[in-house]
Amino acid sequence: MLGALAGDIIGSVYEWNHIKTKEFPLFSPGCHFTDDTVLTVALADAILHRQDYARTMKDYYRRYPGRDYGGAFHQWARSADSRPYNSWGSGAAMRISPAGFAGRSLPEVLRKAKAYTEVTHNHPEGVKGAQAIAAAVFLARTGRSQKDIRGYVEDEFGYDLSRTCDEIRPAYRFDESCQGTVPQALTAFLESEDFEDAVRNAVSLGGDSDTLACITGGVAEAFYRGVPKRIASRVMGFLDDDLRKVTVGFRKHYPAG
Repeated sequence: MLGALAGDIIGSVYEWNHIKTKEFPLFSPGCHFTDDTVLTVALADAILHRQDYARTMKDYYRRYPGRDYGGAFHQWARSADSRPYNSWGSGAAMRISPAGFAGRSLPEVLRKAKAYTEVTHNHPEGVKGAQAIAAAVFLARTGRSQKDIRGYVEDEFGYDLSRTCDEIRPAYRFDESCQGTVPQALTAFLESEDFEDAVRNAVSLGGDSDTLACITGGVAEAFYRGVPKRIASRVMGFLDDDLRKVTVGFRKHYPAG
């Protein structure tokens, strides 16, 4: 899940300042962690300590205010009512990578991804997006090839992964839906040669850059067996002690390889 945090932080400065190139400083002065990191770590914490995810997310929301949460999530997190709000937003996919790292089998990963997602994003497209990414993480960390991952996601979830990054990039714009984010994020991974290349692919598409790179980074970490040390150390430096403690504990218990 550290790869997801890396993608979020690297992409954070381009969310509203889109770029269409892979040539950019990996860590800019304005880099910061967003809600993508907060809610990913919240899921890791819930898995690691067997906590209720809805309560854990609400606790993290209170502890980390002002991290660019979506409007519907704001209302849910502030409410005493924890019923889901039928979202198909990309938040379902950006926070789910810990489920792919923790699962012991593909059926378990799919089941858990659905359960973790439905606490907020109970729309079928939200569930599908989260399951596709969790499954991709699981397949990547268990040694499947990029071709295998592409085939599984296309066959099981119906996403069109036929377009290249070069074909997507020119017309792609900000899109908060799973439908308009998950295929693009997976394509960025599928065309990559290493972890950094995957994140650069994702950011270069434009759009919701931190979320795209967060999703891509989680899958890339699993496939490339970790995050390069020079990137990992920088990412850890952006986290406070509590986020860092959970991240280190989760990675120790559920290693990428």
